[in-house]
Amino acid sequence: MEIGSKYNPKSIEDKWYKHWMQQGYFHSEPDEREPFTIVIPPPNVTGVLHMGHMLNNTIQDVLVRKARMEGKNACWVPGTDHASIATEAKVVNKLKAEGIEKSKLSRADFMKHAWEWRDKHGGIILEQLKKLGASCDWERTAFTMDESMYESVIDVFIDLYEKGLIYRGVRMVNWDPQALTAVSDEEVIYKELNSKLYYIRYKLDGESGSLTIATTRPETILGDTALCVHPDDERFKAFHGKKVLVPLVNRAVPVIVDEYVDREFGTGALKITPAHDLNDYHLGIKHKLEIIDIFNDNGTLSEAATLYVGQDRFEVRKAIVKQLQEEGFIEKIEDYTNKVGYSERTDAVIEPKLSLQWFLKMEAFAKPALEVVESDEVLFHPLKLKNSYRHWMENVKDWCISRQLWWGQQIPVYYLPNNEMVVAKSAALALEKARVQFPELNLNADDLKQDPDVVDTWFSSWLWPISVFDGIRKPDNPEINYYYPTNDLVTAPDIIFFWVARMIMAGMEYRKEIPFKNVYFTGIVRDKLGRKMSKTLGNSPDPIDLIEEFGADGVRMGMLLTAPAGNDLPFDPSLCEQGRNFSNKIWNAMRLVKGWTVDDTLDQPETAATAIRWFEARFNQTLLEVEDSFAKYRLSDALMAIYKLIWDDFCSWYLEMVKTGMDQPLDRKTYQATILYFENLMKVLHPFMPFITEEIWHLLAERTLNDDLIVARKPVAKVFDKEVLAQFEYASEVILAVRKLRADKNMPYRNPIELAVKKSMAEADKSFDGIVAKLCNISEISYVEEAVDGAFGFVARSTEFFVPADENVNVEAELEKLEQELNYTKGFLKGVKKKLSNERFVSGAPAEVVDRERKKMHDADARIQVIEQQMAGLKK
Repeated sequence: MEIGSKYNPKSIEDKWYKHWMQQGYFHSEPDEREPFTIVIPPPNVTGVLHMGHMLNNTIQDVLVRKARMEGKNACWVPGTDHASIATEAKVVNKLKAEGIEKSKLSRADFMKHAWEWRDKHGGIILEQLKKLGASCDWERTAFTMDESMYESVIDVFIDLYEKGLIYRGVRMVNWDPQALTAVSDEEVIYKELNSKLYYIRYKLDGESGSLTIATTRPETILGDTALCVHPDDERFKAFHGKKVLVPLVNRAVPVIVDEYVDREFGTGALKITPAHDLNDYHLGIKHKLEIIDIFNDNGTLSEAATLYVGQDRFEVRKAIVKQLQEEGFIEKIEDYTNKVGYSERTDAVIEPKLSLQWFLKMEAFAKPALEVVESDEVLFHPLKLKNSYRHWMENVKDWCISRQLWWGQQIPVYYLPNNEMVVAKSAALALEKARVQFPELNLNADDLKQDPDVVDTWFSSWLWPISVFDGIRKPDNPEINYYYPTNDLVTAPDIIFFWVARMIMAGMEYRKEIPFKNVYFTGIVRDKLGRKMSKTLGNSPDPIDLIEEFGADGVRMGMLLTAPAGNDLPFDPSLCEQGRNFSNKIWNAMRLVKGWTVDDTLDQPETAATAIRWFEARFNQTLLEVEDSFAKYRLSDALMAIYKLIWDDFCSWYLEMVKTGMDQPLDRKTYQATILYFENLMKVLHPFMPFITEEIWHLLAERTLNDDLIVARKPVAKVFDKEVLAQFEYASEVILAVRKLRADKNMPYRNPIELAVKKSMAEADKSFDGIVAKLCNISEISYVEEAVDGAFGFVARSTEFFVPADENVNVEAELEKLEQELNYTKGFLKGVKKKLSNERFVSGAPAEVVDRERKKMHDADARIQVIEQQMAGLKK
């Protein structure tokens, strides 16, 4: 088989992904094996692949591929989220571009346009994940608006309503004037802004004098229904029980007293606008104030405002400040820094607004969902995120689950002519139910009007680990019983409340069981300046472009090398270059091995036997480290250990130890051992870099049908020889020292040298002498009683080594170098001795630290002796 001189990722990646799909390796069905299940955090159907997706899905694929190679029945369920707000906005914009207004369409017609948009654009991100190598069970691809999932959401709404946990009421909500819907607290992003603080005078009603308040939102004075002062604030005692006139509209409103007031803010007096501030709303309820809603849903002023009707709220702010100044109501204006809420979906400034919405009571869900995390039944990686989770759960608020949209699961509530309502799965069932409850109404289908709102997208996503296996509609089906609970969830910490907490709640409510055993929280992908990567900043590379440039394996490795759980990833494209270089290193190693000529008549050399014995131990030692890192979800540590095992131990050491000279054949035993090690290395690397490892697996040996690496059994760590590892560690120090000596003294490698070892009290370990000789081109290693005159020397672990000097050496130059090294080493020794003479250091420092300093002293002493002996030898 001809092997290409260069690794070509593109052709190889396309070939193997197609092969894996054709063989059905990604598909799972319940059987007698242990299941390993991951459900993908469903990306928005509007989305395209970004760096966060790359990181998240690479981690999931590593875990799934590892489980598959452990013989488990690995099932990774992909899918997308219908993303009510984002998708509806896309469809509305598309229709506008075509000259069509949503308001002119029926709901059915709009939904037809939405489904057409989804069918055209909705699969883009899943196709992109295939380029990354994601081994999802694509036959199971789910969508939160699929019939089974839609029905599951409706069933849950009805169930929770009948349990008294869902209710309808007027509450202060976060209103998005652009999306024209309520959004949850978790969907509000607060930004710090440089604003203005306006000091506005309110004249007393019927008498002289005024009361001044400070506000950042002067446009809302049109909805004021009171001013409020602290009962103990002496400055305002005279105003208690009086009335003031709201500027411009001259509405008389009371001055109320309440301890809620912060006397240090502004003037110490507050304007109260119950319809447009959450705290004002609660004060309004408490003091039975009038509520005046001055905003339309789109952020323009309503008829109730009486002034500036139909104008945008921010335009009104400018205009009303000008009018207030002209009419003498502005006392002063100050610069002020405050935090303003923005919609996560549309980036519109959120408007606190009273609205009739549907809510889910959360308190009953929170307790069991907190207990399973506190007890580590659901284990967070990293554990520190338990604190954030606990805080949220202990302060949970009722969930506003209705959204004023059409794209989504429509709320299954039907209103009757008598203002009553029924909750049912369909219009037909609702009519049937209504006729039983209200026979006197003589109802027909046209008399029932379904609630136009849809449920929050997260109200479908919280069921995801259950509904993908149809566990809501069919709670005892074979799939939900086999695959649930899932094993691992990989997600971002910013949706710990949106999604993770709520999935745990849903799991405990509908399965009486946790939905997953481990939650791996990824960090945020940041650029070299520490900024979050985003399209807005223009600092995020296109993942597909990275794959084109560096190959999928290179990008996967680049992402994972610096991706510790829960910590941010400082991404640099050079990391992907490192991944590509690693691919090339492995490829070249494979070409070297496959280029060897094998002679069955040759016996195995002792050096090769020693190398094999060492690498066997080193491989199992690393495998144990890798298994430990996986157990702790330290995937970057696992990858780094494998990287060093292949690059350093296998390529730089082992292959150098066993390879023969130019055009010389290798013995069969060493060749077979090398192929076996190469295969095992590809097995442990495969979850991280699946494409190149599969290609090399097939180039290393002839394979039968289905003898593919993706389903090969992963090696398991065995007991290893620690002594041979220690022997090699010492030998490697000697080899590196000899190589350095050759370089320093300009002794070409092609010229053989001799190495003399001064005997010490301990018996010399000669296990690796053959390898030292081979890798350093040493013609003879001898053991001597005394230092060798006229030789260069070095110390390795207190043992002195000598290499006879070349006759062409410049003695004066060498003596000068040795003199400098001697002075430096003496100075170093003096510093160490000073530290060890400090009684406080010796008695207070950890024993291992003190021992390390003593070893430094001993080694420096030995080095000084060697240098002095070398200098003496050169002077003779």
